[in-house]
Amino acid sequence: MQDLSSVSIVFDLDGTLVDSAPDLAGAMNAVLRAHGRREVPAEKVRSMVGHGARALMARGFAETGAPADDALLDRLYDEFLEYYLAHIADESVLFPGVREVTEALRQKGARLAVCTNKPEKAAIDLLDALEFSAPFDALVGGDTLAVRKPDAEAFRETLRRMQARERDRGVMVGDSETDVLTGRAAGVPVIGVTFGYTPQPIATFSPDVIIDHFADFPQALAAILRIEPACR
Repeated sequence: MQDLSSVSIVFDLDGTLVDSAPDLAGAMNAVLRAHGRREVPAEKVRSMVGHGARALMARGFAETGAPADDALLDRLYDEFLEYYLAHIADESVLFPGVREVTEALRQKGARLAVCTNKPEKAAIDLLDALEFSAPFDALVGGDTLAVRKPDAEAFRETLRRMQARERDRGVMVGDSETDVLTGRAAGVPVIGVTFGYTPQPIATFSPDVIIDHFADFPQALAAILRIEPACR
């Protein structure tokens, strides 16, 4: 890889860096059981992830019976988060190649950060549990700001917190429509991954480059940097 000291790369977390679906499914199903609902198969939960825990529980209740109203959703969110934080990395693992690629990016001078709709504490706890906090200069969660992805301000605040410079080139990396919309709103290119959590293939949302494995990331990044201007 070329020198990347003028590149700021912002990663989504769930479905992009970490295969966290098994533990998200476990937490959701624990809450569903507690409320007399049936469980949702873990593979189906994968397509429900991506808009935060409250939305996940709303989808879980709608999938298993009568939808939850706002008051109940507040309770479900709290119950979900309590269980999830206690089991945050029981089965979650980094996707293949993630650790090696982020290490190589740092060695080439790139700034790295995480921008996720996961609650900030849960995101930090997950990275800590996986011993994977060190590569990142900043983390913005779904409750860090008054807005969240796909609002461009979530991305821009991540850049500020990672001390990106005006001349730096920004890149968004994610697995979902939300991540593509975030990149578009912020005016930066998007690398989409095919192995994440989305009800439709990532290609549906037209990211600039698509990868099937993190081993493909250096080539994808190089292709983007040849054509994209600096951060706006």
